[in-house]
Amino acid sequence: MTSKSTARSNGQPQASKICQFKLVLLGESAVGKSSLVLRFVKGQFHEYQESTIGAAFLTQSVCLDDTTVKSEIWDTAGQERYHSSASVYYSGAQAATVVHDSTNQETLARAKTWVKELQRQASPSIVIALAGNEAGLASKRMAEYEEAQACADDNSLLFMETSADSYERRSRGVDLHEQSQQNKSQCCST
Repeated sequence: MTSKSTARSNGQPQASKICQFKLVLLGESAVGKSSLVLRFVKGQFHEYQESTIGAAFLTQSVCLDDTTVKSEIWDTAGQERYHSSASVYYSGAQAATVVHDSTNQETLARAKTWVKELQRQASPSIVIALAGNEAGLASKRMAEYEEAQACADDNSLLFMETSADSYERRSRGVDLHEQSQQNKSQCCST
């Protein structure tokens, strides 16, 4: 972490600490990884998102209290032919989000496989989150909330349900959308 003690041009104090980390998104093809990243970084949603080839790299900074959190985000391709190269992207990552489509039971089974791989091969200190995407499509839900929650509990993972199109995020104990917007308005401009 780096410390700074400067003021922004509007007189508001700037974050005094900077924390930079690498985040990788993993999961099957078409579960919404790219849509989630695009919504987080640019505030955009495209109903028909092209498949990622290999991996995409984006960055985003968010201010939390007196800390600026700079994220280097690697959005990996979910197609099986790219699976062997995924370790290049999660190597050295401090955090990983494994995404599954809550309307497709098979993607939760595959997400569990990604979690096991991360636990075996990634850094022992990596923080892993399990994200059930498409939470806004509750009527089509196939991967039950309870099963995903149990997987997260059994593996000491953070767990959230999200929807890139409605920017809805629910997680255990934290309202990420409210916190992010509140803190962003307090100290950051992008």
